[in-house]
This record gives sequence, C-alpha cells and structure tokens, in this order.
Amino acid sequence: MKKHNFSAGPSILSRIALENSAKAILDLNGIGLSLLEISHRSKEFQAILDETVALFNELLNIPEGYKVIFLGGGASLQFCMIPYNFLNKKAAYLETGVWAQKAIKEAKFFGEVNVVASSADKNFCYIPSGYSIPADADYFHITTNNTIYGSEIHEDMNCPVPLIADMSSDILSRPVDVSKYALIYGGAQKNLGPAGVTFVIIREDMLGKVERKIPTMLSYATHLKEPSLYNTPPVFAIYTCLETLRWIKSLGGVKAVETMNKKKANLLYDTIDNSKMFEGTVAKEDRSLMNICFVMKEQYKDKEDAFMELSKTKGMIGIKGHRSVGGFRASTYNALPIESVQVLVDAIHEFESIHA
Repeated sequence: MKKHNFSAGPSILSRIALENSAKAILDLNGIGLSLLEISHRSKEFQAILDETVALFNELLNIPEGYKVIFLGGGASLQFCMIPYNFLNKKAAYLETGVWAQKAIKEAKFFGEVNVVASSADKNFCYIPSGYSIPADADYFHITTNNTIYGSEIHEDMNCPVPLIADMSSDILSRPVDVSKYALIYGGAQKNLGPAGVTFVIIREDMLGKVERKIPTMLSYATHLKEPSLYNTPPVFAIYTCLETLRWIKSLGGVKAVETMNKKKANLLYDTIDNSKMFEGTVAKEDRSLMNICFVMKEQYKDKEDAFMELSKTKGMIGIKGHRSVGGFRASTYNALPIESVQVLVDAIHEFESIHA
C-alpha cells in the first residue's frame, strides 16, 4: 500500500533526494567510498558543502553581508546560542507556541526578556498583532510557523531592532526577504533534510556585540571563521540537504514551491471549512500552509478514533494531532504531493457519508 506521510517531523523528503542519498551511502560519485566514511576535510565534502551553501544563497536570494552555516544541536541549541551571542541587557520575544516558550526560557538565563505579546490565552490559535517592540531591545525573536498549533506568520515584518526568526518548519516554503532579518535558523527535518543538522543564516555585523565570554562551540564567530567545519559536521544530513535544494531548484525555485503549497493547503482547508463533521482550530488569517490542524465538531467527538482507523486503511501516516491540541494535524511540507492531500480529502468525504 502506498504511504501518505503527514508526519510533523522528521517528515517526508522528495523521492529523488532519498534515492540519491541512498546511492551516495554506497558509493559517493563513483569514488569507491561511502558518503558515510569520507573525511569532512576531503575535497569531496568541501564540494558538497560549497554547493549546498551556494544553492541556499540562490534559492533564498540571500544578500551580501550574510553567511550560511550548518551546525548540530537542532533549533533547541539555538535557543541558547542566540541570547549567549546577542543579548546584552534586554531582548523581545513573541510567544506563539511551545517552541517560542522554550526559546524564551533559555533567553532568561542571559538577561531581561520582554514578551511583547502572547496567544497563550487561546491555546495559540492565532498570531498576536498590535504589539510594540521596545526600541532598546537587543533583538526581537519570532517563530514564523508553529508546528504544534498550526499558525504561521506569513509576511516578513519591518522591525525597529534586529529580527531573529526560527523558521524550522517553513523555510523554503515561500520566498523570504532575508534582508529584513538579522538571523534565521531552524532544524532541517521539515523542509530541508533529515534530523541532525541545523541551518543558520546570519548577518555578519551581528557579531561582537556582547561583553560576556562565550564558550568556543557556542560562539557564532567560531563557526563563521571555520565555515561549518570547526568540528566534524553531520556530513550525511548536509548531503541530503543538498539533494533537496537541487530538487527545489528543478521545480522552479521557492516561488514555484509556494504555489504548490498554497494549492495543497487550499484544497484541505476548503474541505474542512465546508465539512459537516470537522472544523479548523486556527484563526483563518493565521493558518499555516505547513501544518493544518483540525478537530471533530463537538457533537462528533466520539468519532475521532474511527476516523483515525479509516486513515490508516488509506495509508495515511502521522495525522494524529499533538496532545496539546488534540484532533488531527496534516503536515503538508514541500515534499508532500497534492495526491496525498487528495487522499485525505476523499477520506473526509467518505467518513462523512457514513457518519454525518
């Protein structure tokens, strides 16, 4: 049976990226060695790293003055590295979900944290607006897409202080005006590659602004001086990122991918909005294109297990909602084909024809 992978992460990758990565594990470009056993100091890996960075720059139109580096530790380590490197006295944060809360918790170890707005009052089902960002903040931190709750910031905001964004789950899903950000980071395991590597896009003039001493491995300066190679990087994960970036370019770039993502999301959201049994959980203007959360209407709550069972018979994987939201979550990342979304839509219609 064909599987339809709606998992929130690690998540679906393009078939060509998987196949080419698998081939490289056995023999990288005919050199007689596996990708898993080459030196990270070899010319072969340097070529991989150079092309990965070049494609990242090309696809996101990253301007001069920025560097792309690949690190370990996931986005969660960045929650610590960002304030360690940039928080002198005060930072501002937007609280829009669990991952934003985790970032806030880490920042409080290093200085004052001003939470300018929060959507916790309604279980993070919307993106706050109308807030003020302190002009004396060292930076303002946002989480652009909230994987658990299904909300997303769709525009690149104008910010009076350096803007830092966790884009773990929506990077490369839409064009981004990188020039509006001081730093963009995220775990790769949604839209870019497998778990094990973290991307960081950093504006170089952000460095050297704090007085504290920073441990070597936690300093961005270390990793810019030895670009992604201060210690052994996750070679395999970076290679799969390269294959994913090649695939995105072959589709026509990020703008073409955004068009595909909007078609997938509109198909499923329209079905949910016109459903007799299901309803969305997020304010319509803030709905994510990447993580579509929905629940059974109150009178049908006892049917949730039955729909989960039906989804399994259709080959659907990973549509159970996060425990903090309940219901269902369909993660429609870049590599998920619209055919998989259609299978889910057809299952909703089939289920309603029986139970509604």
